[in-house]
This record gives sequence, structure tokens and C-alpha cells, in this order.
Amino acid sequence: MNSSGTAFSKFLLLWSGQLISAIGSGLTSFGLGIYIYQQTGQASAMALVTLLAFMPSLLLSPVAGVLADRYDRRLLMVLGDSLSATGLIFILICLLNGEAQLWQICIGVTISSVFSSLLDPAYKATVTDLLSEEQYTKASGFVQVAGSAKYLISPVIAGFLLVVSDVKLLLIIDICTFFVTVATTLAVRSGLASKQPEQAQAFIREFKDGWRAVSGKRGVLVLVIMTSVMTFFIGFIETLSMPMILSFSDSAVLGTLETIIASGMLVSSVIIGMLPMKKGFVRILSVSLFGSGISMAAFGLRENIVLISISGFLFFAMLPFTNTALDYLVRTNIDNSVQGRAWSLIGLVSQLGFVAAYTLSGVLADYVFTPLLVTGGVLAGSVGEVIGTGSGRGMGLLIIIAGLLLSAASLIIYNLKSIRSLENRGDVCTTE
Repeated sequence: MNSSGTAFSKFLLLWSGQLISAIGSGLTSFGLGIYIYQQTGQASAMALVTLLAFMPSLLLSPVAGVLADRYDRRLLMVLGDSLSATGLIFILICLLNGEAQLWQICIGVTISSVFSSLLDPAYKATVTDLLSEEQYTKASGFVQVAGSAKYLISPVIAGFLLVVSDVKLLLIIDICTFFVTVATTLAVRSGLASKQPEQAQAFIREFKDGWRAVSGKRGVLVLVIMTSVMTFFIGFIETLSMPMILSFSDSAVLGTLETIIASGMLVSSVIIGMLPMKKGFVRILSVSLFGSGISMAAFGLRENIVLISISGFLFFAMLPFTNTALDYLVRTNIDNSVQGRAWSLIGLVSQLGFVAAYTLSGVLADYVFTPLLVTGGVLAGSVGEVIGTGSGRGMGLLIIIAGLLLSAASLIIYNLKSIRSLENRGDVCTTE
């Protein structure tokens, strides 16, 4: 049996690979976002690529969750990392042959997303394999530091590299990071007992096991459904922030802003890693979500770099508290033996909000809200007097509305008894 210190060291090794992978992914995401906006000038085109980079991985996550419980989780992570690089290689080849068309980028990100679906359930279940319950919140802080790297570190690097080169170099670097990630995953795998393939149960039965794990406690199911509502609102700022800023500035300013904003997540994640939360998770969840919503509303209010920096920083600073509270409330209420398939189903249901937001946000921005707030638009003389007019103000108004609704949702979550009961795991009532 490994000591807790040795187990956490193995987690840190695995985490370091994910950190490097996140930086590489951030380079590609930033570079392709700039490239697409420069080619099309449309928020809807950027939203389409975001949707295709996200949806295949999400829809396949239940299958990936079953595989994570059936087969060696570390091996699945290696396969997912390695094969997802093929989509990026396809985009790179298209760029080397001239300009990559929008449909070619869509194909590439879809291929990458399909294979990336193997990663998340296996990674989360592996964290549970490695660590004790007391280490979960500390690990969550580290995991969120890695997640913030694509927003904190990548834009600075990408902004510098785009001055001296172009998006092709960013893709090449991202592809190379897969070698490091695979190496760290294999190193962790060598120190753990390999799971033998389980053949006894059919996939459909394992899906049902995962669903029972999620729906067996009313609080978990309600929390997952409410998380889908949260991700819907948050999806608007994720999709529209880049084109909104680019509508009145350039890629250099965008890169700097993204770094400043993402530092909020870094600060909070480090605090959580050093001072793990031990109680009051529902209260932390509700307060952090309320703050996120208010920050979103301020983010879209004006075309002001200082206001966007401060509100964006505060928005990102709230997310680690939200994520840690959600992670703890779910992880401690689901048996470890079904966590792979449970996490995949949780990811599917809770993140359907992102799919809806990515589908609607760009279309609403380009064809409904932007025309309302350009000079001479229907709302130019009313709402436009407060938030301004121009090509990016429709996106700003959408972000404001989504933020206010997110704050309202946080109040609902705090007052749901079924969710509050999750902190008393032994007393959760499924019929409440």
C-alpha cells in the first residue's frame, strides 16, 4: 500500500503532464480563435468551432466512462492523448498547403475532440484511485491550476509567437506536448496495478449502473441538473468574450487581457491547494456562483479595458471555489467502483448547457443583438446609452443578461434542501 505522500507525488507527476497538455491546448485555442475571426469576422464562426471542439467529446463521454471502469484508466489516457493529435495534424497540413478553410478546421477539431473523450473520465477516476478523501480538495486546487494554464500562460506565449510567426507554430508546439503527457501518464501507470478488462457486464448494464449512482441520491441528480443551467449561462461569456474584445482592440491586447483575467483562477486555485476547504460547500458554491454572475454582467457593461480586466479577474477567481465545491459534493456521494461511468454521465448532463450556449450565442450575437445596438439600431437610443453602441455591444448585452440569470440561479441552488443535504452524506433522503 502506498503512503499518502507517495500517492500524492504520483498525482503531481500525472498533473504535470496535464498542465503541459493544457498549455499546448491553450496555444491552439487562442491561435485558431484569432485566425477564424480574422478570416470571417463572425462570432458565429468562432462559436461553431468551439461547439465542434466540445460536443463530440461530451456526447461520447458515457462510453468513455464505461471504458474507464472496465479497462486500464492510464492506458486510456495515453490512447486519448496520442490519437487526439491526429486532428491537429490535419489542420496543420491544411495550413501548410495554404489557408485552412472553416470546414477543414471544423473537421480537425472534431477528430481531436472524439479521441479526447477518453481522457476526462479516466483522469478523474485515476485521481480517486491515487488519493484519499482528505486529499480531494487539495488535488482539486492543483487540477484547476492546470486548467487555468490555457488561459493564464498560453495567451502570453501565443501572443509573442504570433508576432514572430503564425498559427502553424502554435499547432506544432501543441502536437509536441502530447509526447510529454504520454510519458508522465505511463510513468504513473508503471507504479499502479493494471486493471484487467472486465467482460461480464454489457455496456447497457454499466450505463444503468452509472445512472443509478447519479440518480440514487436526489441531491446529486438535482445538483447535476442545476449545473447544466449554470454552464448554459457561463457558455455565453466563454464564447463571446474573445470576439467582443477583438471588436474594439487587437490580438496583442486580447492576449494580455486573457492572462490578467485568468490570474484570478490561478490565485484562487493556489489558495484552495494550500488551504483546503473542509465544510460549508453548498454555501461556497452559491456565493461563488452569485459573484461569477455579477462579474459577468460587469464584464459586458462597457468597452473599457480596466473594467473588463477587473471583472474578468473576479469571474475567474470565483470558478475554482465553484468547481471544488461541486467536485467534493459529487465525489463523496458516489461509490468509487462506479466513478468512471458516473463522472461521464455527470459530464454529459451538466455540460449540455455549454452545447446549448455554444449553439445559440454566436447566432444570437451576429443576427439579433448586434443589429439592435449598432448605430441606428432599435436599442441604440435606450440600452445603447448605457452600454454603448457598436459591433461588439450586442455580445456585451448577451453576456450581461447571462450573468444576471446566473446570479439568480445561485440563489435557487442555495435554497434547495436536496442539494444542502449532500453535506450530510449518511442522511441524504432520496424522496425529499
